[in-house]
Amino acid sequence: MLFFYLYLMIKKRCDWCVGDIQYENYHDQEWGVPCYEAQKLFEFLILETFQAGLSWITVLRKRPHFHRAFDQFQAAKMAVYDLKKKARLMEDPGIIRNRQKIEAAVRNAQAFLSLDEKYGFGNFLWEAVGGRPQTNSYKTISEIPPYTPVAEKLSKTLKKEGFAFVGPTVIYAFMQATGMVNDHLVSCYRYGEI
Repeated sequence: MLFFYLYLMIKKRCDWCVGDIQYENYHDQEWGVPCYEAQKLFEFLILETFQAGLSWITVLRKRPHFHRAFDQFQAAKMAVYDLKKKARLMEDPGIIRNRQKIEAAVRNAQAFLSLDEKYGFGNFLWEAVGGRPQTNSYKTISEIPPYTPVAEKLSKTLKKEGFAFVGPTVIYAFMQATGMVNDHLVSCYRYGEI
């Protein structure tokens, strides 16, 4: 058992998560794992829009509060948030209180419901990468681009479908988080596992 814990402590991870146990757990268990479930994809999209301009660890630490504040990311409930609910969200210290991002979350819930009904949200998103994860081979964090042409195209498509706060950088971070691309560094133990 001691050997297992020592192994976990010396695993080579992507540099961005090292040193914070919550970050490392997220990296080890979620980041880059292919996700096809519409509800989970919607959650990640909402969280990524709130992350825009901030560090992901900020959102990660507030994630339980986001779940509570946004009705467990149930799009049907979020799509009908009224002024009163939005005002309560603006007063909630457990989330990122940004009026534009809150408005975007409501708009994105509405767009999600429409898109999910037409195509299936997961199918629609994964079509952007041909239905399977794209695997990159980056050796350092500095090699990873802020976005790619695929993210740029998906961003434009989502905007046409009514989504807000979904620029190419947000979408690329979303694609990384949901495993549409494998951007674990080649030296990271998760690179080969995913």
